[in-house]
Order: sequence, then structure tokens, then C-alpha cells
Amino acid sequence: MIDKKELTSVINTALEGSKMFLVDLKVSNDNVIDVQLDSMESITIDDCIAVNNAVHEAFDQDVEDYELTVGSYSLTDPFKVLQQYEKNLGGEVEVLSADGKKYKGTLVSAGESEFTITVPTKTKIEGKKRPEMVDVEHTFKYDEIKYTKNILQF
Repeated sequence: MIDKKELTSVINTALEGSKMFLVDLKVSNDNVIDVQLDSMESITIDDCIAVNNAVHEAFDQDVEDYELTVGSYSLTDPFKVLQQYEKNLGGEVEVLSADGKKYKGTLVSAGESEFTITVPTKTKIEGKKRPEMVDVEHTFKYDEIKYTKNILQF
């Protein structure tokens, strides 16, 4: 079976100098490898082929007997790494908290341990007759949520 740490190292070396980053790597017991990449810009088929070739150069397929898939991460899948939060700053996201509550708003900051979104909320303002829409900040620790994903609007 292929060593996942060694495989991660090979992939990260192949990605050095590019704007791409590793989002997910799965290696099954029967050596089926699934590599998911993302980028601060876009990912081309040539980018995926380059990573595919780097893995094939490092691991002899005849000896290791593996199946390899390299692809780009889907826009609708939940975020998995900090770079995805950073890439989507200013974008509309949906967050499902650990207690099951959904928040839809704008991603305004992302750090090592937490991120913040602003959610438009009807709020009663003193001196006004009617509630007004106000952006309310919600900060979440990464381990306090079930997922964060893009909201695609057309």
C-alpha cells in the first residue's frame, strides 16, 4: 500500500511555485488514490496531468498496483482547507453550525483557528419605527461547524 505521507509530499512538491494547493487526498485499502486540487485562480487539465505525472514518476504503478485520479475540487463541495476560505473572502457562503443552524452571508475573514461571516439580519434600531437590515458578524471556530460552502448565484 502506498504511504499517504510520502504521496502528500510528492504532490506538494509538484505544486510548489504554483497557485494550486492540495485540498483532499484519499488512499483506499486497495490503492485507489483520489487527489483533489484547488487554486487561487483556475485549474487546467494540464495542471492535473502534471500532478498525475509527478505521482507516476515517484511511484511505479507496476510495483505498487494503484489507480490514480487527479481532479479539481468542486465549487459546490464544502471547504476543507484554510486556503479555500482565503480564496473565497468577500464571497457568499453558507455555514452549517454544529447545532444545525444555517447561516448565509459574506465571508469577511479567515484565520488559522476561526473565520467570520456577516449575515444580513432584520434588527430593531432605537428611534426607528421599523426593523432595518443590518449586517451582523458571526465568528465560528472550524471545529464548531459541520460545513462551509459557496453559494452560487447566477
